[in-house]
Amino acid sequence: MPPDAANGGATARPLRRLLSPRSIAVVGGKAAAEVVRQCKKLGFAGEIWPVHPTRASMEGLPCFADVASLPGAPDATFVAVPNKGTVDVVRELAARGAGGAICYASGFAEVGGEGIALQAELVRAAGAMALVGPNCYGLLNYLDGVALWPDQHGGTRVERGVAIVTQSGNIGLNLTMQRRHLPLACLITVGNKAGDSIDTIIDALLDDPRVSAIGLHIEGLDDIAAFSRVALRALERGVPLVALKAGSSELGARTTLSHTSSLAGPDTLYQALFQRYGIARVFDVGQLLETCKFLHVHGGLAGRRIVSASCSGGEASLVADLAQTHGLEMPALPDAARGRLHQVLGEKVHVTNPLDYHTYIWGDAAASTEAFGGLMDCAFDAHMLVLDFPRADRCDGSSWHTTLDAFIAAKDAARAGTVACVVSTLPEGMPDGVATKLLAHGLAPMQGTSECLAAIGHAAAFAQAQCVRDTNAALHGPADLPAVPDHTCQETHATPSAMAPHLLNEVRSKALLAKWGVPVPRGAVGNAVQAPALAQRIGFPVVVKAVSDTLAHKTEVGGVHLNLQSALAVVDAVGSMAHVANEFLVESMELGAVAELIVGIQRDPQFGLALTLGAGGVWVELLKDSATLLFPLRRSDVHTCLLSLRMRPLLEGFRGQPAGDIEALVDAVMAIAAFGEAHAATLQELDVNPLLVFPQGRGVRAVDAVIRTTDRSLT
Repeated sequence: MPPDAANGGATARPLRRLLSPRSIAVVGGKAAAEVVRQCKKLGFAGEIWPVHPTRASMEGLPCFADVASLPGAPDATFVAVPNKGTVDVVRELAARGAGGAICYASGFAEVGGEGIALQAELVRAAGAMALVGPNCYGLLNYLDGVALWPDQHGGTRVERGVAIVTQSGNIGLNLTMQRRHLPLACLITVGNKAGDSIDTIIDALLDDPRVSAIGLHIEGLDDIAAFSRVALRALERGVPLVALKAGSSELGARTTLSHTSSLAGPDTLYQALFQRYGIARVFDVGQLLETCKFLHVHGGLAGRRIVSASCSGGEASLVADLAQTHGLEMPALPDAARGRLHQVLGEKVHVTNPLDYHTYIWGDAAASTEAFGGLMDCAFDAHMLVLDFPRADRCDGSSWHTTLDAFIAAKDAARAGTVACVVSTLPEGMPDGVATKLLAHGLAPMQGTSECLAAIGHAAAFAQAQCVRDTNAALHGPADLPAVPDHTCQETHATPSAMAPHLLNEVRSKALLAKWGVPVPRGAVGNAVQAPALAQRIGFPVVVKAVSDTLAHKTEVGGVHLNLQSALAVVDAVGSMAHVANEFLVESMELGAVAELIVGIQRDPQFGLALTLGAGGVWVELLKDSATLLFPLRRSDVHTCLLSLRMRPLLEGFRGQPAGDIEALVDAVMAIAAFGEAHAATLQELDVNPLLVFPQGRGVRAVDAVIRTTDRSLT
């Protein structure tokens, strides 16, 4: 990064020296020599100081016997000696005031046992010095010609581009060999992440205006709160993040208690994190590269409206199908654009979106330019041309170049800010020269129809996240989109026995939630003898449930009897539940609901508390119609989440049925969230299922609930 890069955190300053050094030391033998070769090849203009105890020179440069003999404190050092020697070298570098070190050696925490202790010693040895690795391949900075990299690579110098951070050295190497025409500014492999974390690296990259977007290949994040803070900073600075999240892990040592935990596993929580900050979630390396490329060229998009042109009906229908898959809109063409296209294409072409413009104007530069000008007149959020070039070694592609030049000319003549791209259905259908030409004219050369449309969707989501943040900041202040809280500070100092989680029965759970404003049915608790009289006082029909501190799912053991119409029916019900419980909850039977939801809170070791909303009742696990939100919640988050569910039509009024009381539903969800936040240090799980939603004006009712907590005072 530039030496005068804009303000970042204090921890980012040593890292900036490492990422953009003016002096480099290499310590070791064969791998160190390769770093020297690669730095020279890439055109590094600073000092390079090889360190080796016995060699006089390395790749034409004089060697220094040890770190103490160096002429100064290097900004960056590539350390390629065995693991225990690495610790010693890092300690010496820190003592000299070096900027940072890349630790190439393996044999640390990834092997377990003594390696874990050795890695901890390495971190202590580094102190305040930047540290990347160990067990990593290094970094490549194509902006400044830095190759702290012990191998060949496929990148070239660029003036601006995308930075990629990956936990895999081999994937990093493969990414440098990409032929997707992505301008790669920087590639950093982090290995074991013992020193500087992924969020710290992102923070440093955000200080360089030459970095247009940041791609991430991650297996997991160590500090969700820290990552959320830097993701928020990326959103504020307008630098998109693209995440390829690999691997998964189970919630640690949890008991299968509530329906909520079965719906919200770790990957669901990562998805909620990414959505919150407009981070593009991709699922393979191709999507990573294509999404980064589109965002590099065009940034965020104002909306999801696209128009597509191709000279094939098959391509047009494929675009239409995939656009719907990726949540994009293909509106009807505006009258002016349709008229202009109709005039140039003639009566035989049906002018619609997506447009199959046939081949009547193929090879005619003037007519093609006019047609594509009509396409640009749509003024949609993105304008696509589907065009696969033929093989240059076997075919004449001159007429394809005529089409390309016409599209570029139409885009150049369009109003400022028009977004246009050319997409090949196959990656190999985009020749190098064509991609270079498109990039020079500000058009993204996209490779793969599905990848292109997914990237457009991600660009729209990023801009939407920025818009939401800006709107909320204007209304409520910059803290309205807060970072995920650091739940690690919410520890108690209770004894281990007091920390053991325990289950609150339905009666106690609902009483607690009612104090926080969650509506519950009218009811009372009694034994088998008292239950019939309680039912008569409440009024029929009633519900009778077994009350137990150990029973989470009453329906599965016959612990719930619904719609009882008489005292005799209540007597029969409590008699059939005698084997389950000695106490019973008698409540009014709530009739006339338009929808049943589940609202749950669960705790994750990394993310802390998260809230899940979804279709509830007995079908919750079968339908799996749910969405998860991270704390802290905003009311707008809950609204958006509800509208994302497949059961949305039930809430809005389906086939003549009344619409649900959505505002009362949001009120109840926010009350449940407030309870969760107030008990964040001790709450383990909370499950309201179902939360009945009644027609507008009749509110909602939590008819069942269970809480698991470590707070004994709540019993």
